Amino acid sequence: MKKIVIIGGGFAGLQLAKNLALSDTEITLIDRLNHHQFQPLFYQVATSRIEPSSISFPLRKIFQNSKNIQIRMADVFEIDPNNKCLKTGIGEIEYDTLVIATGCKTNFFGNKEIESNAWPLKTTFESINVRNKILLNFEDVFNQMERNPDSLFNIVIVGAGPTGVELAGAFAETKINILPKDYPDYDFTKLKIILIEGGNSPLGNMSENARTKSAVYLKQLGVDLITGTFVTSYNGSLVKLSNGQELQSKSVIWAAGVTGNIIPGLSSEVVTKNNRIKVDRFNKVEGYSDIYAIGDIALMTTPNYPQGHPQVANVAINQAKNLAKNLNAISLGKPQKEYEYKDLGSMATVGKHKAVVDLPKIKFSGTLAWLIWMFLHLMLILSVKNKLIIFINWAWSYMTSDSSLRLILSNDRPGVKKNDSAF
Repeated sequence: MKKIVIIGGGFAGLQLAKNLALSDTEITLIDRLNHHQFQPLFYQVATSRIEPSSISFPLRKIFQNSKNIQIRMADVFEIDPNNKCLKTGIGEIEYDTLVIATGCKTNFFGNKEIESNAWPLKTTFESINVRNKILLNFEDVFNQMERNPDSLFNIVIVGAGPTGVELAGAFAETKINILPKDYPDYDFTKLKIILIEGGNSPLGNMSENARTKSAVYLKQLGVDLITGTFVTSYNGSLVKLSNGQELQSKSVIWAAGVTGNIIPGLSSEVVTKNNRIKVDRFNKVEGYSDIYAIGDIALMTTPNYPQGHPQVANVAINQAKNLAKNLNAISLGKPQKEYEYKDLGSMATVGKHKAVVDLPKIKFSGTLAWLIWMFLHLMLILSVKNKLIIFINWAWSYMTSDSSLRLILSNDRPGVKKNDSAF
């Protein structure tokens, strides 16, 4: 039986495995985590809107009825194309066909100081980490444990793409609706949500309507939007900007860009400067007959997308579906089908009744856009149970402008040293 190994359980890898579940092949899905992560809602975990379990799906549970799919939890250290095997933390794994679906990680653009001190938001764990640290900072402010309160009163978000805009809007609503109730004896009007963007506007890859309306919504929520400016350094307490401005902050969330998760072993000629792997129209890695790449890690140039497809879930899912059909076609001796992305649109939410939607033929914003954003994201959640849980949380938040999910799951408790035995 032919053995197909898939590296990565994100949107692309998961979809490919699901579409090959009934094929006459042995599938091995490798991921360093034991679960699939629904990345578009990481910001809601970070801002205490939903629990991480609502957007995390155990891979073994997903495929427990698929007899030809094996799950392996492991780090992949190297690809050995000559011997058709992978070097992993659990030993060597051989393959007949390899599919790389490793996705992307946070891009700090080579700035090690920022990488050491800013908070990324590319995994479930990182979103929990952001939630813990933000809530702990609120406790430090209230308990007057911080000698420099300005550093805790400034939440800085770097990068005004969809993630940055959605984070800023959610924190702004927390400031308005939740903190005054949680801390009635404290004045949080001095708390600033600062969104920094290197381009000239938020949501730079979306339409003019989306860029303009998102800026208006952010202003309405009290977010300080700084555009045309880059963060040059951050030492954990002081943010320095390219315009000469300096900000005190102990809460800097980095959402400014991504770079591919490259595994050593492939020829350097197929890896781009942004760490994407060059593939042909069938997602086959250039120069290799038995290695494919799909999703965010793959760079496919087409007449409609000469610079490559956007790194979004819809591309990853549909590349996976197309590759599954092609792999089945190869086994049957039938012709393969080239992939082309059909842009179905993009969207982002800023807050309650505040969202923007770009469809191929129409651009709109406001309440209808917000409802469509919620509906489509809810439909993408894998299980009915999780859909219901998220819907209940959203409905409760809508009716009360509150949530009950502000749990600090950390040993870094205010006023207690790590080795203290005090209760």
